[in-house]
Amino acid sequence: MSTALLPQAFWFRLAIPCQRIDELPRLEAKRLLDLPESFKIPQSSILDGREAWAEVRAAWNRKGLAVSIQAEGDLMGLRNDDRPEGAYGATILVDTRDTRDVSRATRFCHRFDAKLVWSAKTSDLGVIVEQQPIARAVTDPPMAGLKTITSRAERTKTYWRLEMFFDAAALNGFDPETNRRLGFCYRIFDPDRLDEILGVGREFPVSENPSLWSTLELREPERS
Repeated sequence: MSTALLPQAFWFRLAIPCQRIDELPRLEAKRLLDLPESFKIPQSSILDGREAWAEVRAAWNRKGLAVSIQAEGDLMGLRNDDRPEGAYGATILVDTRDTRDVSRATRFCHRFDAKLVWSAKTSDLGVIVEQQPIARAVTDPPMAGLKTITSRAERTKTYWRLEMFFDAAALNGFDPETNRRLGFCYRIFDPDRLDEILGVGREFPVSENPSLWSTLELREPERS
């Protein structure tokens, strides 16, 4: 059997429905987002015959964008001093203009790195979310303030969950009244697994080329 020169995901640019939930984020509840299964984003790794080990769900409202990640694993390595800080977590990429015809990021393109952290004193799972510059960008977006990103993380014996809400103030150009399409990509990383990426893998410059990202179509709630 011959080996494909390009991953199957290279031939697709997904346009994914993203439904609105006005009540997000749920700051007083145990779960910040608690998105239903119907909000799940397709796992492009199956196009290349790989079994996905993480899933991502997304929603929106006029206050911002919600992203939830659930990944297999007990995170035992997080408590290993030999593992570098930030060994587990995710990168979220958002283009508020859904640019299709440029290969360098603009001021509307954002990169957020979420790193899971372990508290030895309380045995709790924490998360640090930071905006990072995008390599080779034509222009950088404004830096998001600390209060514009809300996040929570939790773990069980078999999986960990990371929930994040990006306020509109954190996403330069976010305006659902005039634009209902967002460029979107994620990379979920675990030192013991192959990265889970929406679209093509790390052999392509995904983190710096918005033309390789998929699209979130911001939709109104479906009426019964």
